[in-house]
Amino acid sequence: MIYQIYPRSFQDSNGDGIGDLQGIMKRLDYLEQLGIDGIWLSPVCKSPQDDNGYDISDYQDIDPMFGSLSDMEQLIEEAKKHGIRIIMDLVLNHTSDEHPWFKEAKSGRDNPYHDYYVWRDGEEGTPPNGMRACFGGSAWQWVPEVGQYYFHQFSVKQPDLNWDNPRVRQEIFEMIRWWMDKGVGGFRLDVIDQIAKVPDKGITNNGPMLHTYIEELSRETFQKGDLVTVGEAWGATPELAKLYSNPDGREFSMVFQFEHINLDQQEGKEKWDLAPLPFLKLKEIFNQWQTSLYGCGWNSLFWDNHDLPRIVSRWGDDGKYRTESAKMLATLLHGMQGTPYIYQGEELGMTNVKYDIQDYRDIETLHMYQERKDAGYREEEIMASIYAKSRDNARTPMQWDGGKYAGFSEREPWIRVNPNYREINSEAQVGVAGSVFEYYRKLVKMRKEYPVLTDGRFRLLLEKDEQIFAYVRENEESRILVVCNFFGKPALCELEEAWDEAELLIGNYEGENDRPGEMRDGFLEVLRPYEARMYLARR
Repeated sequence: MIYQIYPRSFQDSNGDGIGDLQGIMKRLDYLEQLGIDGIWLSPVCKSPQDDNGYDISDYQDIDPMFGSLSDMEQLIEEAKKHGIRIIMDLVLNHTSDEHPWFKEAKSGRDNPYHDYYVWRDGEEGTPPNGMRACFGGSAWQWVPEVGQYYFHQFSVKQPDLNWDNPRVRQEIFEMIRWWMDKGVGGFRLDVIDQIAKVPDKGITNNGPMLHTYIEELSRETFQKGDLVTVGEAWGATPELAKLYSNPDGREFSMVFQFEHINLDQQEGKEKWDLAPLPFLKLKEIFNQWQTSLYGCGWNSLFWDNHDLPRIVSRWGDDGKYRTESAKMLATLLHGMQGTPYIYQGEELGMTNVKYDIQDYRDIETLHMYQERKDAGYREEEIMASIYAKSRDNARTPMQWDGGKYAGFSEREPWIRVNPNYREINSEAQVGVAGSVFEYYRKLVKMRKEYPVLTDGRFRLLLEKDEQIFAYVRENEESRILVVCNFFGKPALCELEEAWDEAELLIGNYEGENDRPGEMRDGFLEVLRPYEARMYLARR
């Protein structure tokens, strides 16, 4: 069970309005109580913070806003005392333009570091091709000192590394082994499927050398230690995921894939172009990933992360049924095969925000706002997209209590606190029966108690039902039935197979969860809005 922390928004310990490593240490008891095994720490390495730490200027130092290298070493050791390992976020596709390598690289074509990055000849004002950066604008930036363009898939301040250069790869391997020696428990590899780019052919992800490079990376680093590794791969398919997460450990432990996350946008458009969630397609995608990787790969299970909106606002109901829908979405995900990830605040049912544009901090959001304003989009339309999809939805401060600034800091935070923190916070939920937190804690405990949740085969039920998501996990000893009403109106759930003597493990409605339904001759039950249940039947 892995818990993702976005450090600048988790806990401020020194009163500067920014979360830090000492703040995380203050909350290790809370995380141990939740039951997690690892913390995925979003980037804390030294950075100018153009893209909130995903622009690294020194891989082997900690950004002063988060603390010091000794703080990091202390966090690694303190977390171990709580049974928790630290998983670092490594950005290996690009560096900051303030990294010493790039400063050297742009000083001259004959500099040994010049070939650490991706350069192409050209004339100022005429880029090598029309490739666009993810954050808007051309993916090429002119450098007059060398009379060349460098390639950047993200911000102009994030030049892409040239993985075709073996010296680059060796530098990276040495850096990773250095962190391994410090006792980290693993690595999350940011946009790792883009390291083998071929920009002359318009290829950014899944380049021809990708798996060759990853195998070398794993062989030279990960396989020398006891680590969990996860590759972020927006272009992953089930077939590619079998390579990424092959049980032989040749590449990674598992892969982050995003096929389900891209469903609520217009086909062929950007994430900001909103569309209703195609529920049957969601079921189809989960079914495909669960069945395709069974026995030959491993899934990462997630709804939320630092780049995504809050799932209870996105596909649940953050109003009347916030508690029920947050629990339903958790049940649906945590019953599947793979490693579940909990993003900070997800275990409390934290929600999206609706700020004025001046209160947003995310570079992607602000670029989109300006681009669409210039293109003539209506203000209301732009803001509706931001309310739904801005990365800042996930980056508001963690809501610890109902006091000023939600217990996150003693002074105004770097980004506004969600105004609903007085109602939604950990102090109001930890130890409180029926809370979202206690529900997550029970799910985490169940994952460790029932082997079928680890090794059971997945079987989708009611494939064409437009309201219910139901499936079975089964091994030789037991079966688990998961039934979820994904929407806010009652739904009839009728299954032909018998579930006699099945035990209700968990349900998200308080006080009435002992209703057995008609189990002996099949399963027949009217599920209330966003109702979820998980049953166990022993063979």
